[in-house]
Amino acid sequence: MSDKMSFQADVSKMLDIVVNSLYSEKQIFLRELISNASDACDKLKYLALTNPGIAKDSGQFKIRITPDAKANTLTVSDNGIGMNKDDLIKHLGTIAKSGTAEFVKNAADNGSICDLIGQFGVGFYSAFMVADKVEIITRRAGEDKAWKWVSDGCDGFEISEAERGVNGTDIKLFLKKDDANYTDTIYLRHIIRTYSDHVEYPIVLELGEAGEETVNTASALWTRHKSEITEDQYKDFYHHVSKNFDDPWLTLHFKAEGNIEYTGLLYVPSTAPYDLFQPDKKNGLKLYVNKVFISDKVEELMPGYLRFVRGVIDSADLQLNISREMLQHSALIEKIKHGTVSRLLKELKKRAKNYDDYMIFWKNFGIVLKEGIYEDFSNREEIAGLSYFYSTADKEKLTGLDDYIARAKDGQKTIYYITGDNIDVLRNNPQLEAFAEKGIEVLLMNEPIDEFWPQVLPNYKGFAIKHIAQAEDMSFERKEAKADEGSLKKLTELMSGWFKDEVGKVVTTEKLTKSPVSLKTEDGQMSLHLERLMRTHQQQTAFASTRILELNPYHPLIIKLADLTADESKRAEVEDIARLLLDEAKIAEGEAVSNPSRFNEKLSEYILKAI
Repeated sequence: MSDKMSFQADVSKMLDIVVNSLYSEKQIFLRELISNASDACDKLKYLALTNPGIAKDSGQFKIRITPDAKANTLTVSDNGIGMNKDDLIKHLGTIAKSGTAEFVKNAADNGSICDLIGQFGVGFYSAFMVADKVEIITRRAGEDKAWKWVSDGCDGFEISEAERGVNGTDIKLFLKKDDANYTDTIYLRHIIRTYSDHVEYPIVLELGEAGEETVNTASALWTRHKSEITEDQYKDFYHHVSKNFDDPWLTLHFKAEGNIEYTGLLYVPSTAPYDLFQPDKKNGLKLYVNKVFISDKVEELMPGYLRFVRGVIDSADLQLNISREMLQHSALIEKIKHGTVSRLLKELKKRAKNYDDYMIFWKNFGIVLKEGIYEDFSNREEIAGLSYFYSTADKEKLTGLDDYIARAKDGQKTIYYITGDNIDVLRNNPQLEAFAEKGIEVLLMNEPIDEFWPQVLPNYKGFAIKHIAQAEDMSFERKEAKADEGSLKKLTELMSGWFKDEVGKVVTTEKLTKSPVSLKTEDGQMSLHLERLMRTHQQQTAFASTRILELNPYHPLIIKLADLTADESKRAEVEDIARLLLDEAKIAEGEAVSNPSRFNEKLSEYILKAI
């Protein structure tokens, strides 16, 4: 008696993409199945630490590959933790990660689906690239009942009771006619050594009458000396541990000795993972104790701003039976984290000496790394030194804080910045005009985290870090004509009344050179950019800074308007133009105008008068 079930909708969509797309590296299916078998052995090995009886019938952990040329099948077997009926439905009938199928579809449309197989914990489905049908017989450790799962990858799957003497899983692939080469033992040996040589458990290849052969070296790669490992072996292990197909941008293999000993093999990817900004995204490190897998969910092992790092940490100083609660409060884990982060940051500093190379990393992970300035008290200045920004000094290249300091004017002891949504809009912000006049560089920051990290890092290497609104003395010699003081005072009073619902006050400023007006907030209040961010994410209007409309008393338009205030008959026209200027200031700040239709109407009217 069998239960026939349908795939979850997302699984069906993804299987259709996998099966019907073209692949240049079909053999990755074997890497994925071997990797899953290795994980199953890891899990049972760990459970056996606290429950030895659960693995009493398993014997030596191993992975067995059995080709059958006559039947055109290939079977991958393990004696790991196995699955029960609920596991089969959960792991092989659904996709647990929200949005995975849509992301895979988009990637397939762009021709990069091959890079994504296995990246979502669903690498098993790659078997259908070479198989017309897949049959699984599995028994979960500690349970008596075995189960059979069968599917053609199209019409759902069937589950029925089965027989299996011990725990573990057999995955039999009924190969497509054109993929019979996956029963060739020479070809299989090549694939295993290429992709899975590092797997800790023996991978045994059945050779028929010739017996069997253990194909891989079966040694944990990170325990070997660096001189014994080739670049290709490092890359293959990265593919195994990250489930990605890109090559690593950075490989860091080290052994820490002293009060605590541990080994690390860490990678920084060359492309950003699809889920980098998902709220539940955790660090990508696997924790081992003396080559025994403990967990891949130790959040305390790596700070959130380095969540893109992949790899393993192995320590002999931790207890094998360490619990989740103990990991959360372990002083040893904290020391490992501190040492690992320090090594990573030093390595990034070395790579940053090559600007073009470092930009590959920065454009993928810079926005995440900058979170560390805000979060990591002990390393915030070092992380700031690794951070890059747009600047008024160069339209093409990004700049670091050390570069800014090197270019600073004599006597300048402040790093100035401005925040906003769009770099092009920021470059043309009226608030920059006085800085350009005095030849002072300003950093242009357009990412949400840029609103927060300067609050916790007010100084860098003796330079204060300030928003341009905090600049104290930006005055300089002016030779242009200036509006009459009395008329100017009258104009600011009128505008303050007209705009009382939109701005807190209207003032004059010496900081503008080209623009007639600009908009800023009261000192000490959140910037306009931060306020927009708060409204977007909080969906609230309580976050409101006091806006200040600044007038440039040297601008011909302001001079003209000030003069017109003496003529009562021109009052309505002055108000219309003043409102256009307020909207102009809002646009320059990336703000929405209060009445777009009125703005368009009046603007068109004055353009028509001009021509």
